[in-house]
Amino acid sequence: MDIRIIASGSKGNAYYINDGVSSLLLDVGIPIKAIQPEIDFTLSELSGALITHKHNDHSKAVPELVKKGVDVYAPQEVFEVKGITSHRAHVLEPLKGVKVGGFSVMPFDLQHDCVNFGYLMESAATGERLLYFTDTYYVKYRFERLDYILAECNYSSMVLDENIKNGTVPAVLKPRLLKSHMSIDTLVDMLKSNDLSRLKQIYLLHISERNGDEAEFLRKIKAITEAAVYAC
Repeated sequence: MDIRIIASGSKGNAYYINDGVSSLLLDVGIPIKAIQPEIDFTLSELSGALITHKHNDHSKAVPELVKKGVDVYAPQEVFEVKGITSHRAHVLEPLKGVKVGGFSVMPFDLQHDCVNFGYLMESAATGERLLYFTDTYYVKYRFERLDYILAECNYSSMVLDENIKNGTVPAVLKPRLLKSHMSIDTLVDMLKSNDLSRLKQIYLLHISERNGDEAEFLRKIKAITEAAVYAC
């Protein structure tokens, strides 16, 4: 599986996967002109784009994609916010699977401050399974036979508390963070409860510039899996 991290973080998120037959964009929180060179200018060859939620750092380029003839799959809220009624806009519902190119895609609900979906994808070409989730403080589902994981790993509770103590981060922001983003410790617990027996790669996404600790995150994830781990 070809996995490309185009952008990750509060300034914008966009990811690309290709199984040799079909290709997808996962979120498009940056302009199309910034995405195009990262996917070798193959926009017209995309099977589609999966959008997690309405926030602009994940959905910014949705109108551009639709205008360029790319099928976009997302929660209803995304299209409502963008004012899109095109036949290219495909409304998803949690736990109702769809086919996008050669991928079987299962959306599942996440815990955020708006409607937000994660996606479990299986390639018909390779039989590989990829799990993608971001902007959530918890994942209530369990998954089997995962080959690749793109997972939010936003903050360290220790770093966050230290930043609040020294005034770097306002204390008033902590409650929202705890109910909208995932800590490294929550991610570790989540991974331990899933089937990682054939996991090849895991990507740590959306790491906070202020409240994250890349070295700590890599160390903790590498301690529970033999897969290759990347901090993005």
